[in-house]
Amino acid sequence: MRKAVESTTTGQPDKVCDQIADAIVDEYLRRDRDARLDLRVLGSHGMLMIGGEVDSAADFDVAELARQVYREIGYLDEIEVFANVERGSEDMRRMPRGASMDTVVVNGYATRETREMLPLPLVMAHTMARRLDDLRRNDLQFQWLQPDGKVQVLMEKDRVTAVTMLVSHAPQIDLRDVQNAMIDRVIAPLAGEHGVQLHINAAGPFTAFGFQADSGISGHKTHVDTYGGLIPHGDHALCGKDPLKAERAGAYMARFAARHLVEQGLVSSALVNVVYTLGRAEPIHVHAVGTPEKSRGAKLDLTEIIKQRFDFRPEAIAERLDLRTPRYREAACFGQIGRAGFPWEDPL
Repeated sequence: MRKAVESTTTGQPDKVCDQIADAIVDEYLRRDRDARLDLRVLGSHGMLMIGGEVDSAADFDVAELARQVYREIGYLDEIEVFANVERGSEDMRRMPRGASMDTVVVNGYATRETREMLPLPLVMAHTMARRLDDLRRNDLQFQWLQPDGKVQVLMEKDRVTAVTMLVSHAPQIDLRDVQNAMIDRVIAPLAGEHGVQLHINAAGPFTAFGFQADSGISGHKTHVDTYGGLIPHGDHALCGKDPLKAERAGAYMARFAARHLVEQGLVSSALVNVVYTLGRAEPIHVHAVGTPEKSRGAKLDLTEIIKQRFDFRPEAIAERLDLRTPRYREAACFGQIGRAGFPWEDPL
């Protein structure tokens, strides 16, 4: 079976918006651990718009923070920022503390396939995207690289069959030099190059990039944040949400629970599905399935196991996984799942 996934560099327009949204979340949490946020960021052709709802007494220059993140990503052009962030409605503020603010479906997954407990194609794509970003930031020979980029990996079983890369670069660099550099420094060390279809800037030079040439919106790369589209996911974004939002807290706990089932040797892969409804903290549905380990005889009730061991209410999740600590801008690129250093990836 062939599997295809993608990842992006930090300067891809949707991911720029995600990082700005989560930098704002982090700053609110530094000033107010109980801040509630639901933000969207849109960037297009020299303009950035920040909108949404915030319930917090904290106050700072949201627009200036957005410009700072934009520069830190590596963009040098000026961008005009419009911020319209208001308090949530009275209806939302009357919700019981800890209740879900929307109908939400989240899934968590883990597999023994890789050390990261993620599907191998997704690990490959994230690793290549990170290498591309690292070359731009840290290697003086690659100062011609620009921030915008994307990687797509196609695999059959454990073999890479095709790699597509979109690599933004300075106009004076020849396309063939870009392609050769990506093969030598990014693709070949991970996947080899023999028998692999390579499509590197296949449409030609990529010298108009970022918000100069494209638009981006936060929450548009949820599949990159989670499981690469290989596992079902709901339609809610993670970025731009405070950590008590059911879609964010629930996604992290579903992953934590799935990891636990695999780490304990109960299954070789696990999928945890959690459903929340408006106005309630307790999920209305929790279900787990998995691929049994061959050494195990009796079939286990995985759903009952995770119900006994994990509390899926957002407030309880935030306490158990220390979700009020600002860390979300760092998580907003190269996947929020499968990376060491985040508490939802810690062993139980």
